[in-house]
Amino acid sequence: MARWPRLAYSRCVYSAVLYALSPLIIQRVWREQVPTYSRGQRLGLGPELGDSAGAPTLWLHCASVGEVRAARPLIEALLERYANHRLLVTTMTATGAEQVQALANELPAALASRLEHRFIALDFPGSARRFVARVRPALAIMFETELWPNLLHACRRRGVPVAVVNGRLSPRAFERYRRITPLMREALASVSWLAAKSSADAERFAALGMPPERTDVVGSLKFENRPAAAALEVGKRLRAAIEVEGVSRHEGGQRSVWVAGSTRDGEETALLEAHARLRQRHPTALLILVPRHPQRFDAVAGECLAAGFSIARRSLKEAVVAQTAVYLGDTLGELGALYAAGDVAFVGGSLVPLGGQNVVEPASLGRLTLTGPSLENFSDVAEPLKAARALEPVADAGALADALIHAFDNPVEARQRGSAGQAVVAQQRGALERTLAGLGRLLTFG
Repeated sequence: MARWPRLAYSRCVYSAVLYALSPLIIQRVWREQVPTYSRGQRLGLGPELGDSAGAPTLWLHCASVGEVRAARPLIEALLERYANHRLLVTTMTATGAEQVQALANELPAALASRLEHRFIALDFPGSARRFVARVRPALAIMFETELWPNLLHACRRRGVPVAVVNGRLSPRAFERYRRITPLMREALASVSWLAAKSSADAERFAALGMPPERTDVVGSLKFENRPAAAALEVGKRLRAAIEVEGVSRHEGGQRSVWVAGSTRDGEETALLEAHARLRQRHPTALLILVPRHPQRFDAVAGECLAAGFSIARRSLKEAVVAQTAVYLGDTLGELGALYAAGDVAFVGGSLVPLGGQNVVEPASLGRLTLTGPSLENFSDVAEPLKAARALEPVADAGALADALIHAFDNPVEARQRGSAGQAVVAQQRGALERTLAGLGRLLTFG
């Protein structure tokens, strides 16, 4: 009995800190806005959902773009399996909201009509209570590491079962959370079921207080993403446009094209350096460069020009011509299509110490995939790809240039390694069905 007041005390301290920082928090999230959305959503305001006489609500929370993209198979499966429910997807960021809208635009109308987006309420106690009271979810699903103590507590008070799916805790995140173990123990006490990506993730959650009897290791949902037919078609058309007259003849039939996706601040310099070296051997090689954050698009374009490269920008519908060295993918929701247009992929967030990004997306397309050394956030999916030689980590710009030159000097080998990665992705699938089975149990007995 004595531990519950102590746990409640930790959440009270956490809430007090949030209130003390509220001017800074609100100022920051106010910038993360889409004009058609009410800012009141950040405070838990908005129309009520969860009509018991109509369509009950399933609520899925994803932090931002990468999580929405990784959750796509789950989103589609929930809409198909629970035809009498609506699905509310919340995000923290405006780019996440735009990703949800892009996904909805690709769904059949019957499914898209039951998909809704809102911004997640800030984790103030009052905002959390209002949000859960208005949404009235039949089930709350948190994607990966979205553990907001007051939102979880609000779900528990209203008897809403909570699942954490694709649950992951990188070693770095675990060390941060371990400093606030009492708060995390209370937050995890509100979780009805944890679907962990790996046994290592499950052990880290257990060390923070997640009861092992409410935990299953189901594998990674990232392996469940399948290339969308529409994205493949866009990529095919883009590649045809890239193969301009004069280039194909020079390169012996095909232009050398590589795609650097989800790049972060501090990486583009190294990528451009590697591209310059590649073009010394393959003079018409093209880099399709896709920064992760839209607020950096203009700065990255300026960096490309300053490095002496001729560029074309996708957002401006500029054509790729023989002289184009860099094609800037400065749009949202098209990373899959852009990966499909290339021969070799580099996944960003990995040459800088940020833990990497989703390496499964290009691997599922059969592309040889390169990354930097920082892959701790994706180690579970990276290891089987590395074992198949479909994923190759490189240390720096020089090593990246060497790997690119080798790939384009040996295209048959590069294609074989890409095909091996595609086979690994197919073999690793199954997490989606295991996750759906667990969520079904919560809906039945929750």
